[in-house]
Amino acid sequence: MALPDPATYLLFLSAAVALILAPGPDTLFVLSQGVQSRGLGVRAALGVAVGVLFHTVLAVLGLAAVYRTVPAAADAVRLFGGAYLALLGAVTLRNAGGEEAVGGGEAENRAATAAAPGGFRRGFLVNAANPQVALFFLALLPGFVEGPDRTLGMAVLGGTYAVLTAGYLAAVATAADAATSLVGARSTRVLLDRVAGAVLIGLGAWVALG
Repeated sequence: MALPDPATYLLFLSAAVALILAPGPDTLFVLSQGVQSRGLGVRAALGVAVGVLFHTVLAVLGLAAVYRTVPAAADAVRLFGGAYLALLGAVTLRNAGGEEAVGGGEAENRAATAAAPGGFRRGFLVNAANPQVALFFLALLPGFVEGPDRTLGMAVLGGTYAVLTAGYLAAVATAADAATSLVGARSTRVLLDRVAGAVLIGLGAWVALG
């Protein structure tokens, strides 16, 4: 079982941080959830991180290669992921401003949104249903480990990537919630919800078109 040496591991950390900080579908998705509430955004961030672990398992077992050898499988998963994101966007647009009819206070409404289920599941599906992530890990992880049996090394690197992803995206969700709280006005919150919905629909098209 080949583990990366300290120098190689530090090189991987540098590459991973640079890649995670680059804006992409996961970051935009968590941002759209964090605008609605910190709790929802953090759970989405954790779901994305578990999606990273899912893709790590696929790469370690060699299953991710199916996306490369069977393009139809990658197309099917990509279309599902894009449709799911677009559906989330449509639901977000439909519910934007719905809190006004409830008549609750801002704090109560935000607490209800934060407690809403599904953030973790959504985050996981958004990441897991993107075959480009699987192909990315299939190409990235083996390059940092050596030897015929690289299972443990790839697992360690994938786990590291997942932890870094969870920390960064949780910070993104927290920052989005803080910025939204500073805005304060309910009408602006409704506008931000609508922007979040539009972002999700755009992400759906992005993923579906590959």
